[in-house]
Amino acid sequence: MIKNDLFLRALKGESVDRPPVWMMRQAGRYLPEFMELKKKYDFFTRCQTPELASEITVQPIRRYGMDAAILFSDILVIPQAMNIEVQMKPDFGPYLPNPIRNAKDLDSVVVPDIHESLGYVLDAIKMTKEKLEDEIPLIGFAGSPWTILCYCVQGQGSKSFDLAKGLCFSDPVTAHNLLQKITDTTIAYLKEKVKAGCNAIQVFDSWGGMLSPTDYQEFSMQYMQQIVDALKKMAPVILFGKGCWFALKDMANSGASALGVDWTCSPRNARYLSGGKITLQGNFDPSRLLSPPAKIKKMVKQMIDEFGKDNYVVNLGHGILPNIPLENAGAFIEAVKEYKS
Repeated sequence: MIKNDLFLRALKGESVDRPPVWMMRQAGRYLPEFMELKKKYDFFTRCQTPELASEITVQPIRRYGMDAAILFSDILVIPQAMNIEVQMKPDFGPYLPNPIRNAKDLDSVVVPDIHESLGYVLDAIKMTKEKLEDEIPLIGFAGSPWTILCYCVQGQGSKSFDLAKGLCFSDPVTAHNLLQKITDTTIAYLKEKVKAGCNAIQVFDSWGGMLSPTDYQEFSMQYMQQIVDALKKMAPVILFGKGCWFALKDMANSGASALGVDWTCSPRNARYLSGGKITLQGNFDPSRLLSPPAKIKKMVKQMIDEFGKDNYVVNLGHGILPNIPLENAGAFIEAVKEYKS
């Protein structure tokens, strides 16, 4: 039994004294203890070494006492497992030297055996669960198939993902074949994560906002729906689409337990667009953590008042930034723990 099950209760829609809180990307780059490990080990070594990944996962919990931990990993371990090379270049980001640009490029892309290709993630989950000692739940995650496709086709990060969208619109058959392979791999991966001990799953559709509402249905939502359908009986699923306010209604009807909201959508609009019943998560602008701590606390209380304490998980509207002062991150967490309606 999880001792602090506030997060899981909020996902079920139960009434709570205060909403739970965690922060996207809380395991990582704003923490000095993480930066010490970063000096010694490269990015994928940190991801692929269970001892390191589990240690990084629990670092913010020791420091701040969030209500949930999220496993330190990366969405791009999926294409790696599918036989697509992924490098993480310092001061550049992800780089895929052999992007998928046509049907022939798909021939070498596999749907892998999860234990063979991603067993290190499952080992990291088991080690993390031992360190957490059932104090709080552990979240596992994956990127949405559309977001993974963006990197696989573009070959790197982008402001427009024009090559990725170009493949979808000029050769939709190849695009859908790639999306389905990513979806099949992601479902198998997330199922194994739950079996290994993850208490909830989040799907990050980081680049969903690049698509029009019509294209979103075709190239993103239908594949996330497959993931929700496959996972929802095993564990609660949170869907987070950055810039995807237009899809909140469809996401709310997907069978997901909660929806992440970014800072461009007000609590009132998020409740309205999602139908007013489903648990919402978010949506503090990560840059707002550069405000003075007293201001942060005031804004967090206002945010909870606007969302309501029930059917709500306090979070940022995207990942925490590397330049956030430790005191400010602490003020964000403290404001939630001190909350009284």
